[in-house]
Amino acid sequence: MRPSNFLLFPLMLSIAGLAGGVLAVGAGDSALAREAPAGSPAGQATVKTAMAAPSGGAMPTGSIAAKVAYRWFPALYDPSIVPSAAPLPTDIFDEGEANGPGTGLEARLPLLANNQIVAFYGKPGSKRMGILGEYPKEQLADLLEGYSRLYDEANGPTGVIPAFYLIYGTCWPEGEIGYLKESVALDYIEYARSRGMIVFIDHQIGKYSVDEAVSRLLPFLKYPNVHLALDPEWRTTAPMEEIGGISAEELNSAQAAIQRYMDREGIPGIKMLVVHQFKDKMIEGRERVKADFERVLLIHTADGFGAPAIKKSAYSFNARAANMPLKGFKLFFKTTVPGAGYDDPLLTPPDVLALEPRPVLVIYQ
Repeated sequence: MRPSNFLLFPLMLSIAGLAGGVLAVGAGDSALAREAPAGSPAGQATVKTAMAAPSGGAMPTGSIAAKVAYRWFPALYDPSIVPSAAPLPTDIFDEGEANGPGTGLEARLPLLANNQIVAFYGKPGSKRMGILGEYPKEQLADLLEGYSRLYDEANGPTGVIPAFYLIYGTCWPEGEIGYLKESVALDYIEYARSRGMIVFIDHQIGKYSVDEAVSRLLPFLKYPNVHLALDPEWRTTAPMEEIGGISAEELNSAQAAIQRYMDREGIPGIKMLVVHQFKDKMIEGRERVKADFERVLLIHTADGFGAPAIKKSAYSFNARAANMPLKGFKLFFKTTVPGAGYDDPLLTPPDVLALEPRPVLVIYQ
């Protein structure tokens, strides 16, 4: 049996072996943010009930949280706010609205209201492009549940939702895009849902416009456990030679397109859009990026590999963009793939949770 290209923490692997059972996410279902009955197996799993506004119901005046439909969750935007333990009243989102798609309590609870997401990244079938290409999906799910359990044990009352992070559109020479077979993507989506997991579908953009890239992703939104991602590094005609980028206006347009599509197609709920950055040029004019779309949660993710000091510096650079308050953090397993970079040493879950602000999304490549 050949050695694995990815060298994981032995401790994490041992714990992963104990992480049997399905995490009680119910990804994409109306019960996503509900807590299981006390004493049941699901009630002991990682996903916590979405919490209400801070004690007394006070909203931070003028904050982004006060401007959006999910404003009942200001702790998403201000880590100094501690949510109360009381669940939301069932009529809190009615406000006289019709009971159509995207309205009502269950449809308006964002997954991140009281949860983190831990994801494994890569392209199925490609051992050079992340851990998702190194293991079959069944083994990946077991390993991922182990990692999720480590974060759940370390992050206090916050729950954990596991995710597959699929590279769907890969940037090739001259900026052409090679697409993952749709049948493969759907296989991972359906399997993830059966295991109580969500899926991110990522596009590297290449030589095309952001609007064209997003248009290829939109049909995946009909799957309840699917969310989207864009990687500006690969918006280029010279991959591996230069770092690409997008503009704030293009990113705002992408969010608007996602919201319009959801409204037009009657897709309920709130979707996430992840955008990667580790160099200034990757998001030009990032101070102009909006994060107040009613049905799109933008997650600004620090990418790049290296020593802990480099990783923390990249995250600090992203943290300064307060207009994108939800942050993600990417880590790279040590790999035997020739020329591939990795983190040395790999930060532990407590290290990651100590970052300010605490990442809502943690990705392992």
